[in-house]
Formats: sequence, C-alpha cells, structure tokens
Amino acid sequence: MKFLGHVVRFIVSAIVLLIVGWIVPQFTVGGFWSALVLALVIALLGWVVEGIFGKKATPFGRGIVGFLVSALVIWVAQFVVSGVDVSIIGALLAALVIGIIDLFLPVPTPFDAGK
Repeated sequence: MKFLGHVVRFIVSAIVLLIVGWIVPQFTVGGFWSALVLALVIALLGWVVEGIFGKKATPFGRGIVGFLVSALVIWVAQFVVSGVDVSIIGALLAALVIGIIDLFLPVPTPFDAGK
C-alpha cells in the first residue's frame, strides 16, 4: 500500500504541475509524462537539498526559505526534464501557485511519513 500511495502522490503532483503550467506565464509543461517526470525530479532535488541543508531549507519547509528553495528547485528541474520551460519569474510564480494549491489540496510530504 505504501508504494501505491507514492504513485498516487506523484500523479496528483503531475496534475498540479499541469494546472500550474496552464495558469502561470513563463512556466510550460509539455504534457502529462513531462509533468510526471518533473514531479519526480522535483522530489529528488528536494531530497538532495534536505540532505545537504536540513529540513528548514527544503521545498517542503514553510516560510520564505522554503518558498525560495522551491522556486530554485523548479527552475533547476527544467534542465533535467525535456518539454519543460521555466523562467526565474515563472519559477517564483509557480512556487507561489503550488503553495496556494497546497493549502486547499495538501499532498503529504516526506516529513509527514515519519509521524
């Protein structure tokens, strides 16, 4: 069941990224598969950032540091995933919209898994 939960979380994240790509200017996602790979890359980059800097400086952390790191992770992820094009302003706006969507449709973070 744990594996299925991760699959569902990545599918929901990909759908959120497609919605954000539709709403935010300067943030384009080529399609569902690009969004799914983008969700995976964002999760992996977030995991690396967490390993290096700790929980406070991750995309899952709250506050301005988490917001800026989230935008940076989104911007860097475009270089790994084909079909994704993001400007710095687009990454900042995408991080903001993803944060707002997360208020209404919370997706569990890796930190919640330990609880």
